[in-house]
Amino acid sequence: MSLYGVMRTGVSGMNAQSNKLSTVSDNIANVNTVGYKRASTEFSSLILKSGSGNYDSGAVETTVRYAITDPGHLQFTTSTTDLAVQGNGFFVVQDANGNNFLTRAGSFVPDNTGNLVNTAGFQLMGYNIQNGAAPNVSANGFGGLQVVNVNQMALQASPSTLATVAANLDPSAAIITPAPAAGAGPGAGNYTSKTSMVTYDNIGNAVTLDVYAAKTGANTWDIEVYNGATKLTSGPTAATTFKFDVSSTGKGKLDLVGPPPSATSLTVAIPGGSGAFKIDMSAMTQVASSFDFKATVDGNAPSAVDKVDIDSKGVVTAVLKNGTTLPSFQIALATVPSPDHLTPEVGNVYSPNLDSGNVQVGLAGQGGLGTIQSGALEDSNVDLADELTSMIEAQRGFTANSKSFQTGADLLDVVVNLKR
Repeated sequence: MSLYGVMRTGVSGMNAQSNKLSTVSDNIANVNTVGYKRASTEFSSLILKSGSGNYDSGAVETTVRYAITDPGHLQFTTSTTDLAVQGNGFFVVQDANGNNFLTRAGSFVPDNTGNLVNTAGFQLMGYNIQNGAAPNVSANGFGGLQVVNVNQMALQASPSTLATVAANLDPSAAIITPAPAAGAGPGAGNYTSKTSMVTYDNIGNAVTLDVYAAKTGANTWDIEVYNGATKLTSGPTAATTFKFDVSSTGKGKLDLVGPPPSATSLTVAIPGGSGAFKIDMSAMTQVASSFDFKATVDGNAPSAVDKVDIDSKGVVTAVLKNGTTLPSFQIALATVPSPDHLTPEVGNVYSPNLDSGNVQVGLAGQGGLGTIQSGALEDSNVDLADELTSMIEAQRGFTANSKSFQTGADLLDVVVNLKR
């Protein structure tokens, strides 16, 4: 047995307990840090080969592990941009240098430019869906991701291109005789029913279109559209004949067989708009009820963002002050084959490495990824009672190892004093 070996083993034990105390201190300091994952120190022995008549003391080494897959409790808030992942996955964030990381810390707020940034200064990443296209997900990388910005849709106009109509024409209405000529105008006796719809031109000006329906025969109607601002003469108009099948099979729906088959839509040009504006009337009926006309029109006037809503799939929708809702981004989630082996970085974020495996990016609720809870934050998974207990254990272990070192040193003094 070597007395120097005894002292080295004691030093090794003190170092190991110091490492344990360091992780305990880190855990306690971050007990209220959003999305923080508990660190733990695990011990393993280093045994030296000894003979049958003597024993050479070895040492102990430590390995720090992180309970990244252990979820914390959800804490609900009043902010819709506070986000938590329920289930598997991490938010993809970006630092000021454009480097991407993974995190569970979802305390995001808009900065002065509208970018969603968490308390550590990392920007939330997602896919731009403002043009209505599905996200182009790059499964094995961060390609196509953009910083989620909640102000991009503010004060932007979108021209109207489509109206979807749900209407009913009164079958008991009198037939206009003689039938009005196309474009005869909205004068008395030229129409049976009238309504209007608001559309938007290229710069967001509201353009009112008047819709006139004239019953010109049994189960036959002519529908004309006028520019509400100029009545008839200067604005483009359209007139189309709509016929209805009142048989036991048609039951008042549009007669698509004919002859000639009924029209199902109107197409007009909105003054100041881009291209044709289609009015889809395929759902229009003529059943035993009064005139009714409801239209859903796309497009919007310019307006500031009033609030932001985020659903469980991560779709970020800007709610404008005029009531318009505009989906703008879809938040990306990512994971790795072994999350507990991710490398912790400054700011409560993680980066992949060889042990964790490559990053896989997807959308919430798909491919084994969890869902996104808006208005909630994931608490730290640190148990304060456990950490205080571990602190006492580390303290006692350090003290015991120091006594072992001190005893070895005392025995070495005895050996030295033998020379005297």
